[in-house]
Amino acid sequence: MGSGDQLERIPVQSMSQEDWLRERRKSIGGSDIGALLGLNPYRSPYSLWADKTGRLAQQPDTEAMRQGRDLEDYVARRFMERSGKKAERVNYLLRSRDCPWLHANIDRRLVGERSGLECKTASALALGKYKGGRFPESYYAQCASYLAVTGWQRWYLAALVLNKAFFIYQLSTIEEDAVPEWCDGGVYVPPPELAALKEMAKDFWEQYVLPDMPPPPDGSAATTQALEALLGQDNGGAIELFGRKGDLDQYFALAEKKRELEAAMEAIRQGIMEDMGQAGQGFCGPYTVRWKSQGRRVLDPEKLRAQYPALDLSGCWRVTASRPMRITKEEN
Repeated sequence: MGSGDQLERIPVQSMSQEDWLRERRKSIGGSDIGALLGLNPYRSPYSLWADKTGRLAQQPDTEAMRQGRDLEDYVARRFMERSGKKAERVNYLLRSRDCPWLHANIDRRLVGERSGLECKTASALALGKYKGGRFPESYYAQCASYLAVTGWQRWYLAALVLNKAFFIYQLSTIEEDAVPEWCDGGVYVPPPELAALKEMAKDFWEQYVLPDMPPPPDGSAATTQALEALLGQDNGGAIELFGRKGDLDQYFALAEKKRELEAAMEAIRQGIMEDMGQAGQGFCGPYTVRWKSQGRRVLDPEKLRAQYPALDLSGCWRVTASRPMRITKEEN
């Protein structure tokens, strides 16, 4: 498989789901790198820390995750069909001994060469992210981290955009490497960038995971969701927020600025509404405004009770618990 004794291989084929989760929590994976770089809207450094320290429960698969896993074989077959290369599964979690804080759980390796393959499935709405030889930055970070772990020369990214297109990109550690004609684009990944990825993972692991200290909040939705998952139930107590006076002053100053900005934005929208009148679309240079009529059907429980008074709806209500935060200020 290459890289000699530098590459540690942990068999995963016979692992239980619990053992596999436990193993992957021992280091940072390729899909985690985007969170550290701020490229993943669904994960943040804080939520990654909470996951690696075992604080967050494993989330169930989304439909997109399920489809991506089920279509992985198809994407790999399409890659082999176009490239003429042979790709095979790797039933190991890979770690480089010189950076044990990083691991690679790769989709495929290419037979006879020091190269790997990452298979992706994307929504048709994401087609614009692949035009002009481009692809999502988080995928670049993932493939680059696999190059850093394995020490291999190339990584290929094959992306199926459902019902729209199929793309292949080459990421190479070889400067001025030729990009095959069957690729839709190629990019050079220089050694300093791979070294920086390793160092970033090492810093995160040593600064936050090993000492069990959370990274600072970053304002992302993913961090809010992680905090709500960890601290979702109150204990009925009350505390003094020592040292937070300056933060709370700034919070209200920003809230006022937010109201001013929202009012200014709304005034612009209102002017555009007047200009558009009954038109469904408007154009101005690179900007497109869509203001089309649409409707939706929702169930009205009051009308349902009136029409079917004997119908018992008690078992149809879904009850959810939440812990909303409200910050108020007493006026002098």
